[in-house]
Amino acid sequence: MTSTQLKIIALIAMFIDHYGLFISGTPEWMGWIGRIAAPVFIYCVVIGFQNTSNRTKYLVRLGVAAIGMSFINLFINLRLFYTDLSGPYLELNFFATLFLIAFLIMLLENKRIKLLLLFFAWQIISFILFGLLEVFGLQPQPFAIFTAQISGNVLVVEGGPLIILLGVSFYFANDNRWTVTAGYSFYCLAIFYSVRRWGWRLEGLYQHLFGFADYQWMMIFALPLFLLYNGKKGIGLKYLFYIFYPLHIVILWYIGTHILS
Repeated sequence: MTSTQLKIIALIAMFIDHYGLFISGTPEWMGWIGRIAAPVFIYCVVIGFQNTSNRTKYLVRLGVAAIGMSFINLFINLRLFYTDLSGPYLELNFFATLFLIAFLIMLLENKRIKLLLLFFAWQIISFILFGLLEVFGLQPQPFAIFTAQISGNVLVVEGGPLIILLGVSFYFANDNRWTVTAGYSFYCLAIFYSVRRWGWRLEGLYQHLFGFADYQWMMIFALPLFLLYNGKKGIGLKYLFYIFYPLHIVILWYIGTHILS
């Protein structure tokens, strides 16, 4: 199975997941299917970043996509905030998560110790700043979401630090089937335990670390797809995800909040 085929499977799973998220009355099993989407996308991004001929360009492309999605969310959320329109705020921006994974891999691969220290220092500083802004109510919610998504803070991006950790672990597995199998299985087991143990505390740091659905462990079913990967790129379609991701989110959000509500 090529990386293109993996991405197409992940796109389908993601669409099913988001359909269940935005359209009310849908069955829970749609979320079960969606659990394989994020791991497969992360796996493909790690492989793509390792094999690309221009890593700077790859990283910039992810960064531009993350900022672009942040502005799309901001535009919609501001309309909700300042008008009588109804509907939940848009907070999805997996581009930001993928960018941070690729950025961390670049720092680790090049052994940029000073930049790594600065990166971890920024995680602490920015999280404190977010806390102060929230406590004193200095940012309307649309701007708070926007700031979080462009901040580069692993605690506030979609999926949080545990998803970032998954991407870094894929990098160190170096596409070794046994290492991927053992490491990913242990990761899913840890997710299962963590969500059952702390996931119900949806406030503060617990929410940022363990704010997953209780069936998040079903991401284990992405493992057979990793093992079927044949090391080939396929036909590419590298811009399909960049276009499909924001487009389907906006359309499903609009249908769910303005047509079927």
